Amino acid sequence: MLETTQSFSARYDENSQEFSLAGTIRPEAGSDVADCVALFQSALRRVGGVLYVNVKRLARLNNTGFRILARAMIEACRARPELRIVVVTSSVVGWATAKFGRLSQIEPRISVDEYDGQFYPGQGFLEDGGFIPILRTQTKMTWRHERSILCRHGLKEGLSVADICCGIGDFAVLVQREFAPSRLVALDHSRSSLAYARRVAQEFGVAGVEYTYGDAAEMLLESDQFDFVTCRHSLQIFNKPELILKELFRICKPGGRVYITNEKNSHCLGEPRAPSIQWTYNEVAKLFQHFEMDVELGPKSRRYLMDAGFQDIRMESFMVTNLDGDPQDFADVIAAWENVYAGDMAVRRGDPPEFIQRFRQGFQDHIYAALHPKGYAGWPIWVASGQKPV
Repeated sequence: MLETTQSFSARYDENSQEFSLAGTIRPEAGSDVADCVALFQSALRRVGGVLYVNVKRLARLNNTGFRILARAMIEACRARPELRIVVVTSSVVGWATAKFGRLSQIEPRISVDEYDGQFYPGQGFLEDGGFIPILRTQTKMTWRHERSILCRHGLKEGLSVADICCGIGDFAVLVQREFAPSRLVALDHSRSSLAYARRVAQEFGVAGVEYTYGDAAEMLLESDQFDFVTCRHSLQIFNKPELILKELFRICKPGGRVYITNEKNSHCLGEPRAPSIQWTYNEVAKLFQHFEMDVELGPKSRRYLMDAGFQDIRMESFMVTNLDGDPQDFADVIAAWENVYAGDMAVRRGDPPEFIQRFRQGFQDHIYAALHPKGYAGWPIWVASGQKPV
């Protein structure tokens, strides 16, 4: 790896044939990035077949730097007809795809791959229609439990906190009001969710939350800077949760903790009409699996944290029920699930009408159980946290 006096780094991984750039590159002349160019040319000489140029963490690149890099790439392709170069970008660094995309018009063996275009399979479903506002109801119901759980997992006043995959930002608002962190960064990959989050903060009259657009798998946040990092109900909707955990580990300070919550949807329950409810939530798990998501991840959290390198792992679970406040709140959440799961997701999977009808009936029966004067309805959540070794 090459560390420079400027605010960027360059690395070549021979195993993956990937040349990575991170930080800010703003040279005034070629001599400012001579070492970087030398490392890049060395990588070009050693690579066979395809060289991946990873700019997912390249926050800034001025025109001088771009011209220097582009010239080296084009000249290498023209000197070696068997060589291909794939520039790997991220939608978070919006300029990169368009800027590097122009190179393919000059040299066809240079292409651009915006890696996160297919990385978040659940995001489109969760942003559609009226689902975003119902998340506030979900948070209101879980907060009754999490307020005390967070303390058991190490959150206290004055810590630096990051809420990754913050969604609509209501959890961050509650943490800001309840725990008064010294700093609170709330990051998400959805622009519409962040816009809603800023409105929520304004509505609650809460200032000081740094809402940030970013990719949880490739954050432009410095390493080792947060005492407490949260990521709630999110690992289960990514098809590569281990990449998210790797980043959570990186930005957490040594000795700090990462706190995650996830579900096991097949354990949702209700009485009366339990068999119908159980069948539907078993099918929910299969539906999410079809879209490369795992809403059964909750009990697996300990293993995921251990595999990511955390220690002193704490784990517990709680049941959100129709008895947590107004039963109608619980019913509203289930109705929102029905609209998304039995609507867009089941239709997109190609499910026949008779299946969708039975699928919807289970959600309706769950609502019936929640609102029944003698009924009981539950939604289980697993909480886990791990400490980053000192």
